[in-house]
Amino acid sequence: MAENSYKSVSGLSCDNFKRIIDGKAVDLYFLRNSLGMEVAITNYGAFVVSIMVPDKNGVMGDVVLGHETLDEYLNAPEPTLGCVIGRYGNRIGGAKFTLNGKEYKLAVNNGPNCLHGGEKGFNKKVWTVISSSENRLHLHYVSPYGEEGFPGMLTTDLLFTVTEENELVLDYRAVTDRTTLVNLTHHSYFNLSGQKGGEMGSVCGHELLMNADHYTPMDSVSIPYGRIDSVKGTPMDFTDAHAIGDHINDDFEQLKFGKGYDHCYVLNKHEEGELSFAARVVEPQSGRYMDLYTTEPGVQLYTANWLSGFTGKYGTKYPERCSLCLEAQHFPDSPNKPWFPSVILTPRDEYRQKTVHKFGVIK
Repeated sequence: MAENSYKSVSGLSCDNFKRIIDGKAVDLYFLRNSLGMEVAITNYGAFVVSIMVPDKNGVMGDVVLGHETLDEYLNAPEPTLGCVIGRYGNRIGGAKFTLNGKEYKLAVNNGPNCLHGGEKGFNKKVWTVISSSENRLHLHYVSPYGEEGFPGMLTTDLLFTVTEENELVLDYRAVTDRTTLVNLTHHSYFNLSGQKGGEMGSVCGHELLMNADHYTPMDSVSIPYGRIDSVKGTPMDFTDAHAIGDHINDDFEQLKFGKGYDHCYVLNKHEEGELSFAARVVEPQSGRYMDLYTTEPGVQLYTANWLSGFTGKYGTKYPERCSLCLEAQHFPDSPNKPWFPSVILTPRDEYRQKTVHKFGVIK
């Protein structure tokens, strides 16, 4: 709930987020459970501003990167620091696609490609708050026909829930009036050691397990070739848990292209759309872990290879490789790779996605 009287665990204040943008009210909302977990979310960009969870000694820590004021989000050097991405997470090659025989051109904002929905994607929109309670926030956004070059009017509902199992659950639904593309994802940057000011430490000591035997190798501008390759025998293999930094600097073309990990992993699924385990991240010193479950076919692993060292919450500096993203999504450039799982949404269908971030400590 957005409460001026509520004393947040994170120390964040609603007063620093209250603003009218494009005629719509912006605020900061706190979700929490009886165990002390607290999540702060603003309806500007649907940014997850903080996630407070305990370490092995019961000490609360903020495990996502972010900012303390709306002004900082409006002027951020990294515009996706915890937002929900739409209409299309990740890249569309050549910033164009063909749908039902018609070519659509998009913003060119990442080399020759369109990245994360264009110049003004869902991360730069004010979402309407349908309802808010102690543990749940329902956001709504209507993307008009032609926004950022995409066909169809897309109506999206997003439900954030904090459970008594220390989970942050994201439920997405979307419908359209004309055939269009949809690939939504959540883009938080995680460091499970928590933020203490100064310079954020490297994420390379975090241990990662991915429930993925394959990935989509990419070219030098981060567009998949269209193959689905095995991770076995390569530095891309996280089928057995090990430190992210073990192979991140290996002499391997894919890692050189991404300046580290920035790749889509093809999740092992028994059936399409099932909610299943995708990944586990463990930070050995704090004892914190995060398990990821999703209905999506892929997860983009990104090790913050391009962060510049700007200052975020609590005066903490964010250098490159100080965090990781696990973006549950469809594969990059799917509109131009028709053999990839489809991202096409018709007026007869409903887009649905569920992604769960479950936090705990290693016993």
